Amino acid sequence: MFLHINLHSVSPVGSKEPINLLQNICFNFTKKQYFYSSRTSNIAKVALSMSNPSPTCSIATRVSRVARNEAQDVLFDYLHCTRNLQFTDAEHISKNSPAFLQNLLSKVDNDQEITRSLSRFLRYNPINEFEPFFESLGLAPSELPSLLPRDLMFLSDDDVLLENYHVLCNYGIPRSKIGKMYKEETEIFRYEYGVLASKLKAYEDLGLSKPTVIALVTCCPTLLIGGVNPEFGLVLKMLNGLEIEYDWIRGYLSDENTYNWNKMLNMMGFLEEMGCSKKDMRRLFNTHPGFLFEDSGKKIYILVALLLKIGISTKNILSLFLQHPRILAGNFAKNLWGALHFLSEIRMETEDIAQIISTHTHILGYCTLKKKPRTVLSRLEIGPEKLCEIIKEDPHKLIDLASLSNISTLKKASNEEGGHLLEKTTFLLSIGYVENSDEMVKALKQFRGRGDQLQERFDCLVNAGLDCHVVSNMIKVAPPVLNQSKDVIEMKIKYLVNHLGYPLQSVVAFPTYLCYDIERIKLRFSMYVWLREQGAAKPMLALSTILACSDARFVKYLVNLHSEGPAVWERLNKSSSSS
Repeated sequence: MFLHINLHSVSPVGSKEPINLLQNICFNFTKKQYFYSSRTSNIAKVALSMSNPSPTCSIATRVSRVARNEAQDVLFDYLHCTRNLQFTDAEHISKNSPAFLQNLLSKVDNDQEITRSLSRFLRYNPINEFEPFFESLGLAPSELPSLLPRDLMFLSDDDVLLENYHVLCNYGIPRSKIGKMYKEETEIFRYEYGVLASKLKAYEDLGLSKPTVIALVTCCPTLLIGGVNPEFGLVLKMLNGLEIEYDWIRGYLSDENTYNWNKMLNMMGFLEEMGCSKKDMRRLFNTHPGFLFEDSGKKIYILVALLLKIGISTKNILSLFLQHPRILAGNFAKNLWGALHFLSEIRMETEDIAQIISTHTHILGYCTLKKKPRTVLSRLEIGPEKLCEIIKEDPHKLIDLASLSNISTLKKASNEEGGHLLEKTTFLLSIGYVENSDEMVKALKQFRGRGDQLQERFDCLVNAGLDCHVVSNMIKVAPPVLNQSKDVIEMKIKYLVNHLGYPLQSVVAFPTYLCYDIERIKLRFSMYVWLREQGAAKPMLALSTILACSDARFVKYLVNLHSEGPAVWERLNKSSSSS
């Protein structure tokens, strides 16, 4: 079941002969209804297709915000009032299909009044509703042609698709991630009534919380095909044997990666065969979950083979992993492999390579060697033997000579930043960011404040009653949440829960709520509460519906629900301005 590496088939330890790593191991990094439902292909043929725009249309063409907003309103009216789609569905589609809207605008004369022109156009030119629908689910326009139904153009014609789509939405899966699920496993959206809900429930029955199930099926929609995935069940069982809680995995899943549960299972068994105790394995996974999740454990096999190749024992390899638990993170392993290749190409003896890698793992993993051996040799005008001697005397010279940066530069940058960058990096690592990754670099720019300040704000959300893994995902969706003081975050939560009566979990679905200024929140919700008291608005309307729309849209679809609404809205605005 587990991968075996035969030490004798790799290389004799302490061999005096130089090795050719490239030869032995291969790397790869690299409310009137104008249209009626129809399942006939004849009507579908006359539908306006946006996946094949006219030659005069260019996706790159920029449109004004006013034109875009008016087009969104027209599309919303068409989908909700004419086609009778649910309010939330129509709203999401109209706000999240920019390419479709841009193509739609190219069909009318922009010199005319856009609302009137588009409304008239849609009255006589039916559109393929699946195009903006799929785009709103996070799919790129280029991905749509192969996914569009052949003989359908109205969403209401595919009630099975909509039913399963609503099951996922109601379960809490972000709409923007459902497109990826559809693309990877279309079968999920063909289940009969009740089947999909039962599959989601089956994973909860394993002991997983709903947020964890959401993260899992978003990353791995294949889990919803057939019964409960047996390999995944065994991974959970092994984690339980390590005394790691099931929901631990939630904070380390990314829908940008793919996961192979069978490989993870083999990798854990491989560590056991190397002599890794349960205590050490638990420490390894807790310190850096990338051992388990990055490439589903694939990197570890290549790295272990390389380290065995240069004569490092399995005991010392395990020690290396425990001393440098992020050895598989980001470019760390790739940089380490680069150093191995460099030393091999200058024909350094294997025991010397092993010594340098063992004693200077950290610095070699953090620096990328951009210069090839022949470039370094040519610049120094020396032979490989002399270069080997230089590096053996001071391994830091390898970085100075072959990297674009040097040790002194790295130390200087570290001193200038002080402890602030380290603190912030440590905090981001603790919430699931991968060291040396592009995501980490971006996050370091997005989050403002010292590491201890960010931790305090993070803890504020956890202490309010949210799971730490949920909070981690929230701030990845809405980083500005942590750019506010602890007092401001607490004030917004108290207003939401104590004053408005919303459950705390509502911010999980819409973490951007915490990013709006309190004046906007109070103004919009004061109006909504009044409408609710008059019986004109539904209770517990989604936070995004109340806050995310423009003032004009808010007035049109909420304030105008009651005849006295405009007067109340004006009074609230004046009161807010004067206070």
